[in-house]
Amino acid sequence: MSPITALGYVGVRAPRPSDWLKMGTKLLGLQVTACCDEYATFRMDERVQRLTVVPGSEGGVAFLGWEVEDAEALTRLCVALEQAGVSWQFETSELKHLRGVTELISFADPCGNRLEAYWGALSASTPFVPGRSISGFVTGNLGLGHIALTVSDLEPMLVFYRDVLQFRLSDWVVHPFPVHFFHVNARHHSFAMVGTGVNGVHHLMLELFQLDDVGQGYDRALLEPGLLSVTLGRHSNDLITSFYLNTPSKFLLEYGWGGLNLDDETWETRELVEGPSIWGHERSWLPPEGRKEALRMRLKAADDGIRAPVHVLSGNHTLPKRQQ
Repeated sequence: MSPITALGYVGVRAPRPSDWLKMGTKLLGLQVTACCDEYATFRMDERVQRLTVVPGSEGGVAFLGWEVEDAEALTRLCVALEQAGVSWQFETSELKHLRGVTELISFADPCGNRLEAYWGALSASTPFVPGRSISGFVTGNLGLGHIALTVSDLEPMLVFYRDVLQFRLSDWVVHPFPVHFFHVNARHHSFAMVGTGVNGVHHLMLELFQLDDVGQGYDRALLEPGLLSVTLGRHSNDLITSFYLNTPSKFLLEYGWGGLNLDDETWETRELVEGPSIWGHERSWLPPEGRKEALRMRLKAADDGIRAPVHVLSGNHTLPKRQQ
């Protein structure tokens, strides 16, 4: 089992950190805790920070913060990195303070992405106050959500995340584009890599407690031309109902509800031959032929009668009186 237990925080680049303020608060419902020329930080639960924005005209991800349980787990990770010939270093007290953690190391994956691993995340002294009225985000032991990277060469990345970091493969897609999905806890995937031939970031996913939070966010996204990148739809593997936004960091953000939790004892890894989505998710970023093929796969899924139950967290729904 991997010593890593969750994707704890993410740092992204944008031309100006303030570029994230409107979307982060008024649409996503994050709480801004700091904003200056050097950085902006956002909360989404009791943690002191989950998302940090730093200056960078090229956009993309600046760092990924992976959580481990304790000091012993961090030591095990350091040993695994050394055995694989991956260099790492302890970070400064100043950076630990900015990240809100007790101990922190940094290293890089084969594509050069900066990875950080930590234990002892600190809680804020005040309750989380969302930027708009939402029920809240699904975080806790599941982490903040998931990240999907685009990669130029899948094989060295697969070896690193699967064999060195010991992420567990959930499933994979070959067509219409290759994707591998990995989990480190019960969330169907905390990490994915998309074989595009280019190193970068595809999307970051945040999950809400209530479907209505997503629908009301969708209404807000439709008000701003060019903000929506992928229409409302439902994925075939993690079963999440979601849409995607264009962000100031030049990658997509998935905003969803109802993600699948899996059990390693019973989960069977497989290729997703039915395609990435059961319905919806019209992807404006795909070329015309790719969009045509994605639509063909969704219509075939409908013709084949592919359906899936919704995954509702206990306590987050009530039955109408006629069904009780």
